[in-house]
Amino acid sequence: MTLKTLLADDESLARKRLRQLLAIDPDIEIVEECRNGDEVIASLKANPIDLVFLDIQMPGNTGFEVIDAIGSARMPITVFVTAHANYAVQAFDAHALDYLIKPIDEERLRVTLAHVKKRIAADSALTVQTQLNGLLQNINGITSGSRAYPQRLLITDGSEDSFVAVNEIECIEAADDYACIHVGSKTMMPRQTIRQLAESLDPMNFVRVHRSAIVNIDYVRKILREGRTDGWLLLTSGKRIRMSKTGWQSLLAVMSPEAS
Repeated sequence: MTLKTLLADDESLARKRLRQLLAIDPDIEIVEECRNGDEVIASLKANPIDLVFLDIQMPGNTGFEVIDAIGSARMPITVFVTAHANYAVQAFDAHALDYLIKPIDEERLRVTLAHVKKRIAADSALTVQTQLNGLLQNINGITSGSRAYPQRLLITDGSEDSFVAVNEIECIEAADDYACIHVGSKTMMPRQTIRQLAESLDPMNFVRVHRSAIVNIDYVRKILREGRTDGWLLLTSGKRIRMSKTGWQSLLAVMSPEAS
C-alpha cells in the first residue's frame, strides 16, 4: 500500500528530521509539507491524503483548530507531533491515532507506522464487509422481498479491532462526530456516526429513541415518562437513556402487537 502523507510543522528542521525518518518506510509517500494551520486546511480540502503528521502549536491555526475546520470524521489518520506532552489527552479526544513527542525516536515511529497500517487494513476490511452486506441485502431483497441485517459488526476502536455480536449491543450513544457502542461493561467508539449505525441495524430491534441514542429493545426494563413529551428508558444494566416524543412513538410502533 502507498500512504499519501502530509507533514505539518512550522519548523523546517523538524519537518526535515521527520522526512528522513519516514524515508525508511517504502509505503510512505510524502506529497505535501505545510508550515502553518491555514496551509494544512487548504491542502486537506484540495488533495486526497491518507495520513497526516500534525504539529499542535503552529501559526494561523493550531492542530486542534485544523481538525475543527475539517471535521474529525473527514480527517485522514492523524498522528500529532509536538514538543509538549501535556496535550496527550486532548489529542486522543480529537480521535488522533497516536501522539509523538519531539525529538522523535526512530523505534517509536516504527510502532506508530505499524498502528497506522493496522488501522488502514481494518478500515479496508470494514469497507469490504459493508459492500458484502449490501450485496447480500440486494440478493435477499430480490429473493425474499426483505432486507438482511448483519449479525456481527467489525468495530475498530483505536488500534484494536473486534467482532461484536449485534444482539449483545445494549445501546448506542452519540459522541460528537462518532458513536459509543455499549456492550455489557465495555464501551467502544467505532469510526462511524450514530446515523450510519442506525441504517445498518434492524429497526425492529434497534430503535432511535433520541437523536443521540439508539436502544436494543431486548434490554429495555422500564419506560419513565415526563409528561406527554420527553422521558427516560431504564435498561437492564441500570443505564438511563433519554427519550424524545418522536422516540417514544417509534418505540411504541415497534413494541406494539400490530408491529409483530
